[in-house]
Amino acid sequence: MEAWKIARLSEKEFDKLSHFIFGQYGIRMNPLKKPMLESRLQKRLQALGMSSYHQYCNYLFSSQGQANELIPLVNVVTTNKTDFFREAAHFDFLTRYFLPQVCPQASSQQPLRIWSAGCSSGEEPYTMAMVMHEFARRCPSALHYSILGTDLSPRVLELATTAVYTPEQVAPIPLPLQQKYFLRSKDPKKPVTYRIVPELRETVSFRQLNFMNSTYDIPGHCDIVFCRNVLIYFDKPTQEKVIARLCAKLREGGLLLLGHSESTSGMNLPLEQIQPAIYQKI
Repeated sequence: MEAWKIARLSEKEFDKLSHFIFGQYGIRMNPLKKPMLESRLQKRLQALGMSSYHQYCNYLFSSQGQANELIPLVNVVTTNKTDFFREAAHFDFLTRYFLPQVCPQASSQQPLRIWSAGCSSGEEPYTMAMVMHEFARRCPSALHYSILGTDLSPRVLELATTAVYTPEQVAPIPLPLQQKYFLRSKDPKKPVTYRIVPELRETVSFRQLNFMNSTYDIPGHCDIVFCRNVLIYFDKPTQEKVIARLCAKLREGGLLLLGHSESTSGMNLPLEQIQPAIYQKI
């Protein structure tokens, strides 16, 4: 058996790595996550030809490791769970109430701006693209909008940009939307996949963003910001700082959508809750 398969992560090494991950990315790694971190890092040990986590720590904190290992580490430690039309009540609220109010003012000079912060492999921004495309069909005049997806992990951003999904991933989407917005692969020798049609892909752009940055380099002010099921990985002080930075990129009257297990309770923020997990900037 290869040495990397029997390597064990010591408490000291875990503490060193978890403190670094928290400081760099804001992600909490409590002691219960030690087996998970150990398991996920085993692939990095194998790829680097290392036999111990001690070797890995020495490499990570060297100048070479800081230059070459940060992106692979991000890809290892981030959890990217998402679905098309996840927490569908949010999209229903936007379609029924918010979009009819704000879309008449959208123009080519001032388009409606939508930001999916923590977009993972793209299901959330592409869901919003489908919602916007369907809504635009019913508008009496041209509707101008842009959708941005950001994430910490370059690996999932590459998947999002490629926009290829398995039948299981596409399953939650209503069949008429599947037929309209996805192209089915044709090679009978390969597993079936579905790709977002070019017309929809063109409305969404992606870029990397670390929530620990002091400011977020996002152009303009957004009308809708999704940051769902991301804050659960941060402690309360970090959550408040992140939401405050999101609010700084949100126009007055714009919406912030959080996950249903997340809350701004006890935080000093310019937000008013108007629906479960839906907040409006005041």
